[in-house]
Amino acid sequence: FETGRIAKQAHGSVLAIQGEAMVLSCACVSPDVKPQQDFFPLTVEYREKSSSAGRIPGNFFRREGRPSEREILVSRLTDRPIRPLFPKDFLNEVQVFSTVFSADNENNPDVMSINAASAALHISKIPFHGPIGAVRVGLFDGEFVLNPPMSDMARSALDLVIAGTRTAILMVEGQADEVSEETMVKALEFGHEYIKRICDTIDELRKRVGVEKMTFTPREVAADVEGHVANLTADRLTKIMSIAEKHPREEAIDDLHEEILETLDVQYGEELFEQRKAQISEVFNETVRQAMRRQILEKGVRLDGRRPDEIRPITIEIGVFPRAHGSALFTRGETQAIVTTTLGTSRDEQRLDELTGEEFRRFMLHYNFPPYAVGEGRPIRGPGRREIGHGKLAERALEKMLPLQDDSSFPYTVRVLSDITESNGSSSMATVCGGTLSLMDAGVPIKAPVAGIAMGLIKEGESAQILSDILGAEDHLGDMDFKVCGTSKGITAFQMDVKIEGISSDLMRQALEQARIGRLHILEKMLAVLPQPRPEISPYAPRIHTIQIPVDSIREVIGPGGKVVREIQTKTGVEIEIEDDGTVNVAAVNEESARAAIEMIRQITATPEVGQIYRGVVSRIMNFGAFVTILGNKEGLVHISELSPNHVREVTDVVKIGDEINV
Repeated sequence: FETGRIAKQAHGSVLAIQGEAMVLSCACVSPDVKPQQDFFPLTVEYREKSSSAGRIPGNFFRREGRPSEREILVSRLTDRPIRPLFPKDFLNEVQVFSTVFSADNENNPDVMSINAASAALHISKIPFHGPIGAVRVGLFDGEFVLNPPMSDMARSALDLVIAGTRTAILMVEGQADEVSEETMVKALEFGHEYIKRICDTIDELRKRVGVEKMTFTPREVAADVEGHVANLTADRLTKIMSIAEKHPREEAIDDLHEEILETLDVQYGEELFEQRKAQISEVFNETVRQAMRRQILEKGVRLDGRRPDEIRPITIEIGVFPRAHGSALFTRGETQAIVTTTLGTSRDEQRLDELTGEEFRRFMLHYNFPPYAVGEGRPIRGPGRREIGHGKLAERALEKMLPLQDDSSFPYTVRVLSDITESNGSSSMATVCGGTLSLMDAGVPIKAPVAGIAMGLIKEGESAQILSDILGAEDHLGDMDFKVCGTSKGITAFQMDVKIEGISSDLMRQALEQARIGRLHILEKMLAVLPQPRPEISPYAPRIHTIQIPVDSIREVIGPGGKVVREIQTKTGVEIEIEDDGTVNVAAVNEESARAAIEMIRQITATPEVGQIYRGVVSRIMNFGAFVTILGNKEGLVHISELSPNHVREVTDVVKIGDEINV
């Protein structure tokens, strides 16, 4: 970590260096809180410069534009572990900006961004209960490796990013190749040992260069407000917490809130009420939060009446939309997702202009969260950070189970689209379950079905309760959101965020085991509806037939300027893709068109055999015979003496250009 040379006007700036990779993180804070502000405005940005890898941007403008999907994901990755460590009442605007200025494509800058942001905040005047550290853990042949090179990650059975303090883990993110829960816990413990060292280093940096932390005035609540709110809620809040349905419960809470405001408006008088209105709302919201938490910790009963480890009722419909290649309607409690699968050819691959160079993606999963899913009406804009993050998590969960890596038997590009139509928590996990079912409905031969479950936590002092399949309110009012995806064999993807200052390995182990049991229950429900992938893909999906031709015949099939291959596509209505190794993919909606195109290709690439009879077309006439084209574009001479059993004076007496004859 280096500071004091670059960006000296930022309140905190640190250059993190690992190998030849360098990430600069700058942190700034506004001096005052905006009037009437009741939330903490933290903004975290991460940007990659193409020049850092010695490249010019591949877009039309040749300069960096809107943040890419990767930049958005790393911004989230940096944001999530630092957000819980700011003081509760600190509401000054804070911005953390990380920039990659040098990329060696061996040391991943995403983990460096978290560490640089932690260091920049810790040495600055900004109040921050850090430091935190972050590491990546890989798993190679059963051995854990710390921060493995990017070039080796394709061989790793685990891609785990961990962030935490010296005492606990704050954030977990990544994917795995069906690793066990016990392996996951060991990986977390392995990584946490190195996180402690990073925290020590950042502390040492602060001792050398850190400045005094700024002071701020915590919000104060008048002594009598808490008592008045408590008296007015009394037993009524307990009854409201027993309402199982989301909207009736929220409406009852809102009604009680309005009633309390009206009562205290009269009791305090207009002037005093205006001074205390924000305090009243704050105390009421905390009272609701504590009521929910007490009910779970003391009675073991959740808002919708479930036990802590109980999964909501699940209903599944398959093949909902006849024209979609695969579709599923997955409903769990009050959360519902419509998930469709579309099969395409290699022309549908996504092209990515990354620091590592141009990449192509054959599998995409996109997640949409329209406002009607929660009964709201608001402006519709492009996908936000949350939608991109949830989509990527579900994509990671399913990716390893698809037959796409080096499998020529399934040469399709696959897009899964999830539209959340109802939401009351765990919508990304509904996407994973619905995604599996829609892939199976589309006839994609996945290796194993994948299910997802979101785990929660309520922790007060030494008392703690792990919750399975959490509601939206349990996420909002609870202490943890731990999403775990996997097959019956092991974990394929995971994401954890906590709102308290970390959780222990024992709680993590308990959450993972409870998640495994819940995942198996969900898989059982899914397989009862569709036990295995359809034996055939949808009749509306393109059939891709693969043939192999000699490499030296590729030029003949393509033709000058692509003339020959275009002519085949025009005549048959198929799509043809030719690889450098001679692999030819013919995509057609009907079998007849595909067979016709394949026959035309085989004719072009076939080698004439002695003794065989071929049907050919007369292409040229000379005074000594006729040239005939067979097998697409192979031309041979039929001598005038061979044109007829009788004597032939002129070639044109027997054949003309364009005639079809046997040769």
